[in-house]
Amino acid sequence: MAIRLPHRRGEPTVPPARRDAEVDIVAMRRRHVRAVVAIEQQVFPRPWSPGLYLSELASPETRAYYVALVDGAVVGYAGCMLVAGEGHVTTIGVAPAWQGRRIGMRLLHRVATEARRRGSEALTLEVRVSNHGAQRLYRLFGFVPAGIRKNYYAEVNEDGLVMWAHDVQSALYGERLAVIGRRLDAPAVEDAGG
Repeated sequence: MAIRLPHRRGEPTVPPARRDAEVDIVAMRRRHVRAVVAIEQQVFPRPWSPGLYLSELASPETRAYYVALVDGAVVGYAGCMLVAGEGHVTTIGVAPAWQGRRIGMRLLHRVATEARRRGSEALTLEVRVSNHGAQRLYRLFGFVPAGIRKNYYAEVNEDGLVMWAHDVQSALYGERLAVIGRRLDAPAVEDAGG
């Protein structure tokens, strides 16, 4: 059975980046998938399909997906699989015009907070070894390198760096998230951390 997305005219548009924009992080819904995939196609060489996102959204007991909205338009997204006390950050992407404006940081904060709320003891993810900006963001959230997956990103012939954040239920990790949350509440400035 084919999964159909609601019909809409034209491609989803991303508003121009601006410093005074109010960013809302909300749960991803079916209506957001088209816009998420449009961003995905801009930022990843092998984007996920709409069907894959819809499949993820159909498992809310083990998945947590969010979008960043500006004026109702999707400018970023992130997701996590939550199984057996661990959260695996499956994807995070920000529209090119909105990168460097703390959108990734806001999304990862929401994902980490939700994983912690649902009882995850640890978080993990893979990132391209050359993506130093993303690695800086992940380190801010307590992720540390744990290994290499050879040619994990086969479409670009690049290894994946496996990173883990442990003890996310600890008071120390809770304070880390609180500090990041206060940073996100501060006035926006250009920020290399996501």
